[in-house]
Amino acid sequence: MSNEFPVLSAETIAPGIVRLRLQAPRVARHWRPGQFAIVRPDEDGERIPLTVVETDPDGSIVLVIQAVGATTDRLCAMVAGDALADLAGPLGSPTEVDHFGGVVVVAGGVGAAVALPVARALVEEGNEVTAILGARSADRVILAAETKAAGCRVIVATEDGSLGIQGMVTDALGDLLAREGRVDRVFTAGPIPMMAAVAEATRRHGITTIASLNPIMVDGTGMCGGCRVRISGEMRFACVDGPEFDAHAVDFDTLARRNAAYAAWEADARRGACREVPA
Repeated sequence: MSNEFPVLSAETIAPGIVRLRLQAPRVARHWRPGQFAIVRPDEDGERIPLTVVETDPDGSIVLVIQAVGATTDRLCAMVAGDALADLAGPLGSPTEVDHFGGVVVVAGGVGAAVALPVARALVEEGNEVTAILGARSADRVILAAETKAAGCRVIVATEDGSLGIQGMVTDALGDLLAREGRVDRVFTAGPIPMMAAVAEATRRHGITTIASLNPIMVDGTGMCGGCRVRISGEMRFACVDGPEFDAHAVDFDTLARRNAAYAAWEADARRGACREVPA
């Protein structure tokens, strides 16, 4: 295995969610918020996209990974001293960062890892940023302290009410929009149904809303077509045209169906079984 991308530290920050710090100087040097990397844990592994959460002048980058399949299981099992076989990046278009005014960042689960660098950049640009972070329970809320330290007002929503308000992030967003009225822009990242619900909530208010999409992706260059998404009825490639798009123009239903195409194969892979990969 190549030792080009060594793991410097590994920390479990929630059940099944690990924060890896890796040495990747070229990515650290060129990365901007919103961009991602494609990683492969070992020579037999698949290539998956992961948002770069932050970089450091020492040439390291941070990835936050949720164990949801065979490859992410392997990544989450890594410890300091291990190394990734491949890491390509930074990829994708950076987030549009400007002085919008009042911005709400809505993230569910590990989507908080996507939202944090965006929120931090928006604060640095002079925006008043409110971050709504959601999870099933208190122990699954991640990066709330880091988001608050970035200068955001943080609202936590948990489904069981064990931390913050009880309910979904869209409940918290609805309350905020009703209470405070003006919001100039919304950014959202997380599960597809959640992003679709956020888009519907802001559509009726006419608020520009940006969604960071998470389609199946292989090469990250637009050559394989695996990450194609339908935007305003037109096919786009999330790896080169995104990963961020106007949430009101995204066909979330098609995105959800495409992301589920390999679910059975992935479940078998996680159990160590074999199944023919669908064409």
